Amino acid sequence: MKTWGGRFTEQTDVGFERFNASFGVDQRLIFEDIEGSVAYASALERAGILSADELRQIGRALTEIKRHVERDPAWLDKNPAEDVHSFVEAQLFDLVGDAALKLHTGRSRNDQVALDTRLFLKRGIVQIQVQVKGLVQALLTQAKTNLDVTIPGYTHLRKAQPILFSHYLLAYCEMFQRDYERLEECFRRTDCMPLGSGALAGSGFGIDREALRKELGFAQLTRNSLDAVSDRDYLVDFVSAGSLILVHLSRLAEDLILYSTTEFGLLELSDAITTGSSIMPQKKNPDSLELIRGKSGRVFGHLINLLTVLKGLPLAYNKDLQEDKEILFDTLDTLRDCLDMARIVIEKLRVNKARAQHLVTTDFLNSTDLADYLVRKGMPFRKAHELVGRIVLHCEVAAIQLQDLPLAEFQSFSGLIQEDVFEALSLESSLQRRSVVGGTARSRVLEAIEEIEKRLSSGD
Repeated sequence: MKTWGGRFTEQTDVGFERFNASFGVDQRLIFEDIEGSVAYASALERAGILSADELRQIGRALTEIKRHVERDPAWLDKNPAEDVHSFVEAQLFDLVGDAALKLHTGRSRNDQVALDTRLFLKRGIVQIQVQVKGLVQALLTQAKTNLDVTIPGYTHLRKAQPILFSHYLLAYCEMFQRDYERLEECFRRTDCMPLGSGALAGSGFGIDREALRKELGFAQLTRNSLDAVSDRDYLVDFVSAGSLILVHLSRLAEDLILYSTTEFGLLELSDAITTGSSIMPQKKNPDSLELIRGKSGRVFGHLINLLTVLKGLPLAYNKDLQEDKEILFDTLDTLRDCLDMARIVIEKLRVNKARAQHLVTTDFLNSTDLADYLVRKGMPFRKAHELVGRIVLHCEVAAIQLQDLPLAEFQSFSGLIQEDVFEALSLESSLQRRSVVGGTARSRVLEAIEEIEKRLSSGD
């Protein structure tokens, strides 16, 4: 059953019919399409287009279609249609006859699909937010469990300064908190009700859009009918936010892949989320993390794809916008899978405390602490920096660490260095001195954990 065709004299080309159809993709919007149709039927009854009896018939029939899909999702594939809207209309006609033909009065597939995608995305955003919070909770649990573990912090992938492992994990909590906030903004801009905009000029039947807004649970109405049917900014917002989530997930995956290598040996990944080799019996491969890292690219591609679709479209609706559904659905699916897998990896992660202790006490991670010590003794920082560089070179040649250099040798470089230098070079002192807000000192890390726990419990 076509929803158009009166002015056409030729049969639709079979190849074009296949090319034009979108039901294989947009059938995922069927529950939103039914929800919108139920609300719109009520609006038509209030406008005098449908009788009370016709409204009851349509409402019961739409509910029956919904239940049929819930019982047998494969039913959709057994009934080909041009799109989800024509499928629902055809099934409705089979159930109630001519009353179904009134349901599209003053409504276009243009405002219908805009409504469906907004309803669908609002629910999707909430689901992704729940998953982001779940991942943050997993990171937080590991941070609280491993408060006594210190690891090397890296810049340029070279050991730099010691940090608490918990501080490292909380860095990702901050990234995902920003992601959560971006999703809040995405939801706000998605939460606008477009139904009643018609094809482009607005409905001609006095539809009460404010009543529709309330019934469908939107915060506000779209303000311009041309914009309402052609706007996909909210999808760009979401795919952009999703891309950043995957940037952060991919960075986390890369860290965990590196830190779990034999060469680093800081972390151990669970057997439950790793695989073996088909030829090398000893291998334990981080496939879960590599897939997260790899799948990020498909969502980045979706963002470019969507922007490219939109960039040259004249107002208002154009069929190019049919391409947005696959982008939306695959972005949501990829995010769900990657967030779920990242949470499982973190929950099952084990830390090699002995290896961490060895790594933070070698390779001169306390060099900055020695420079800071000299500054506190009155030496300008640039001179202290140069002097410590020479002391490090001396220790490298002697194959010893800074904390193992005898005091007499320290004093051969500067008389400012006294016995208290060894306390300054200790791991505990190095951490504790970084007690500024946001620093790696244990007290600040505990404050940060408490703050993140408050965010999680409040829902912010």
